[in-house]
Amino acid sequence: MELKRVVVTGIGALTPVGNTSLAFWESLLAGRSGAAPITHFDPQNFRTRFACEVKNFDVADHLDRKEARRMDPFVHFAMVAAHEAVLDSGLLDDAALDKDRVGVIWGAGIGGLLTFEEEIGGFARREDGVPKFNPFFIPKMIIDISSGHISMRYGFRGLNFSTVSACASSTNAIIDSLNYIRLGKAVAIVTGGSEAAVTASGIGGFNAMKALSERNDSPETASRPFDLDRDGFVLGEGAGALILEERDHAIRRGARIYAEVVGGGMSADAHHMTAPHPEGLGARNVMMEALRDAGMQTSDIDYINVHGTSTPLGDIAETKAITEVFGEAAYDLNISSTKSMTGHLLGAAGAIEALACIMAVHDDVIPPTINHFTDDPAFNTRLNFTFGQPVRRKVRAALSNTFGFGGHNASIIVKKHDA
Repeated sequence: MELKRVVVTGIGALTPVGNTSLAFWESLLAGRSGAAPITHFDPQNFRTRFACEVKNFDVADHLDRKEARRMDPFVHFAMVAAHEAVLDSGLLDDAALDKDRVGVIWGAGIGGLLTFEEEIGGFARREDGVPKFNPFFIPKMIIDISSGHISMRYGFRGLNFSTVSACASSTNAIIDSLNYIRLGKAVAIVTGGSEAAVTASGIGGFNAMKALSERNDSPETASRPFDLDRDGFVLGEGAGALILEERDHAIRRGARIYAEVVGGGMSADAHHMTAPHPEGLGARNVMMEALRDAGMQTSDIDYINVHGTSTPLGDIAETKAITEVFGEAAYDLNISSTKSMTGHLLGAAGAIEALACIMAVHDDVIPPTINHFTDDPAFNTRLNFTFGQPVRRKVRAALSNTFGFGGHNASIIVKKHDA
């Protein structure tokens, strides 16, 4: 069976550094940090008091107020990013569109954390002592509800589900979308991911794990991938959305094509609940699988958007894996961690980083890694981490890595569309 080719025809974003895909991309190229003191709740008694929050966002500008009250913020973010992507794709302008063959696959790592926190932390009791809960508690909280709401908004009746693999969730959603279109199960899929975990329990839980940076005196420089003084990740929130479409279908309707999605890989570390394999074994395997799936050689890749969370162990393991997989070709690559600007969006990280790769391929420019101050001798000094400034170069293909708690690894490869 000949697999169908898959292209990107629409993009959308709602992030800590921009509330549209264009604003997001411009901020990355400008090296703009989205980290600032937390405003969603009073963080005074927390060890970490800053995060990368979405800014200047009022859901009432996008959704009916009654409808919005029945959704958790992670669904608000999903709806806004998906709407931008759907409009950008022009799918709804196609009179011949078969909505039975348009699906939604959406990722999230945690889902309705704020809803869970509010309901469990403050539920009331009736006079007879029976606990009283909001009737929308469960449908606001469950992770799959985003894909359901997106499909209902547009009447997309094709395959519909959500993926959960911690910080690899939205990359897994993109890979599933790629494969279902390849197999002819859909002509187009709305995919991506969202997360809204900047809450008291989100910050408190990650603080308890000692996973977050505690650089409260300088939030904007706290996310420091590959820097000697990195002390943990910065929690972020938001959403990224892509419209993946079968190539011939996109060409038939005259759609703009940003890039082609050519491969995806998945693997497990099988090592530890939260720590990466120290030698980057799972990271190595997932990149090799993505290259094999794409039918590409290491020399075909010009850019890697790394997982690069700014944690002491994770950054080292990933660069070990890159050096092992790419060999001498590793030194011709540009590598960057856009988490230095956006923070870590958990289940939505893969979606916005896929967008960064798509735009790098489309515009032939590499976004930088910011906040590098001191070299760490643990890293291979021959690797080009694109510190400080964007780099203009021909970007034929880009690889995006996302790794999650539980040892989940996922990578995708996008390349220039060959018309």
